[in-house]
Amino acid sequence: MSITAYKRTISDTESPRQIERRVFLQVTSELEDKSKAYDETQDKAERLRVLSEGLRDALWRNQKLWMAVRNDVVEPGNDLPPALKAGLISLALFVDTHTASLMKTEKTVKPLLDMNRSIIRGLEGNPLRVME
Repeated sequence: MSITAYKRTISDTESPRQIERRVFLQVTSELEDKSKAYDETQDKAERLRVLSEGLRDALWRNQKLWMAVRNDVVEPGNDLPPALKAGLISLALFVDTHTASLMKTEKTVKPLLDMNRSIIRGLEGNPLRVME
């Protein structure tokens, strides 16, 4: 099956909300897999090692996802309420600044994971349910 046929099948069987949820799940899962050792240590050399062994790539994918969200909400045809648009733009900007701090080994990944999990819950229609 070609990639075009695969994309067409997905778009025919999943709503945009389901696709967004799936993408957030994939990115968040990768961040979770790569970040545990990073968040558990304060040692700069160890954090740099974890970054080089895949966390940097996972952070980049997360940043790209949030750039796509930001770009989508500023499109003239986007019908989201202005307050929601502003909130999503603020979150995207937070991802940028927090990721830059992570590259300097100054912060933990946990706030990004918590934020993504909240978005996933919202896309599921369960904003108050606690994810494990």
